[in-house]
Amino acid sequence: MNQPRIYPLGDNALVCESAPPATLACQQRVWAAAQAARTWPHVLEVVPGMNNLTLVINPLDADRDALADLLRSAWDSAADAASTAREVEIPVTYGGKAGPDLGAVAKHTGLSVDEVVKRHVAGEYVVFFLGFQPGFAYMGGLDEKLHTPRRAEPRLEVPAGTVGIGGAQTGIYPAASPGGWQLIGRTALPLFDPSQTPPTLLQPGDRVRFTIAGIDA
Repeated sequence: MNQPRIYPLGDNALVCESAPPATLACQQRVWAAAQAARTWPHVLEVVPGMNNLTLVINPLDADRDALADLLRSAWDSAADAASTAREVEIPVTYGGKAGPDLGAVAKHTGLSVDEVVKRHVAGEYVVFFLGFQPGFAYMGGLDEKLHTPRRAEPRLEVPAGTVGIGGAQTGIYPAASPGGWQLIGRTALPLFDPSQTPPTLLQPGDRVRFTIAGIDA
């Protein structure tokens, strides 16, 4: 794996970034480096992303060069994080009002609606990182035949629990919000609950499997 690029972001952040494409091996290094960085002095916040890790630091006390060296070392020595991953099963009702774009995905891919659902539930997904909104999990592992571009015009409101496809990834909207992903179904499981610890159902590194709760015409 190529060495990452490490560079400052303004006065109070340091970024460690690997070249695309996004892979599980790269994300495992991101998670391991993030875990290590949480123990370093003068690091105020650790933000894992897709192929990157951002450290928010104390600009008055932090030694950027020393932190950059620690990041390189953590990246190089990162262990496989998959062995400790949780497995989370998420039941989904596909199609109908729950998944209004299921037909559009079928048309784009040249598959039948039933085949789209079959391939989606057959996937073994890994949460690469959380972003966009609290608890929104960007997952790798989507069948290449299901890769579908985002909608040309985003919707003003996507209901909480909606499962979507955006390019090469699948994800679930934890709360109602605008969104441009292709909507194929919905789950009743709560993805974000601020009264719980942790407040998000899914965490980076979790393995996710979708199951069929129903299919609406």
